[in-house]
Amino acid sequence: MFYAIAKNKIDTKEFRILHVVEDIESLNQRALKGELEATAVSVHAYAYLSDHYAIMRSGASIGEKYGPIVVSRKPLKPKDLKGKKIAIPGTLTTAALVLRLFEPEFSYVIVPFDKILDYVKAGKADCGLVIHEGQITYQKEGLEKVIDLGEWWWNETKLPLPLGIDVVRKNLGEEKMKAFSEIFKNSIIYSLEHRKDALAYAMPYGRDLTPEAADRFVGMYVNDYTRDLGPKGEAGIRELMERGFARKLLMKKIVPEFV
Repeated sequence: MFYAIAKNKIDTKEFRILHVVEDIESLNQRALKGELEATAVSVHAYAYLSDHYAIMRSGASIGEKYGPIVVSRKPLKPKDLKGKKIAIPGTLTTAALVLRLFEPEFSYVIVPFDKILDYVKAGKADCGLVIHEGQITYQKEGLEKVIDLGEWWWNETKLPLPLGIDVVRKNLGEEKMKAFSEIFKNSIIYSLEHRKDALAYAMPYGRDLTPEAADRFVGMYVNDYTRDLGPKGEAGIRELMERGFARKLLMKKIVPEFV
């Protein structure tokens, strides 16, 4: 998504853009402090950020009929997750919220997202909640899939599952928010149109993925919804906020604001 900005392939107008490359839970926490003018965050985290940030219509990571998965060392059924100890990548990740919607009764331990497969393999937790590349590499590690939460969400709602979004700070003002959103959208469009070069730029962040696996993973989460949320993408975000509030997993009713 950021290739065109990082490599000066598009006009960034009056903006000087500094890249902050951190895992999503770290970005969630920094956004809670209002440290970043624009950032990727979890849709779950947005429930605590909506007073200060608006959602950009471009840049979302959305899965339709697939999403984060729960893995274990031995075969388990989804109903077996009740009471299990599950390694999660952060309490504010969307995956953690959706897991709670599916099964509220489990204990958890927070583990960096790229260490979860190893953590489960070592027997330190019964299961692991897997985001990012582990969704397509877990079998190589000898682990079993218990449930695909994106598939479950689709069966429940017939909506795509929005996981990550990009937000912009509201105190920049309407004009700057719109101008930056347009630059960001242009970067995504450029990257999708120059996929091979953009993928080569992204590979060092791919943690041991082959180019083929990286291309597959990018295809899962950089898609038409990323270019523009559209009505279904927006509806997915609203539904997640509503269900989280209805189940008392979110403390207040959130009405998403889009730029």
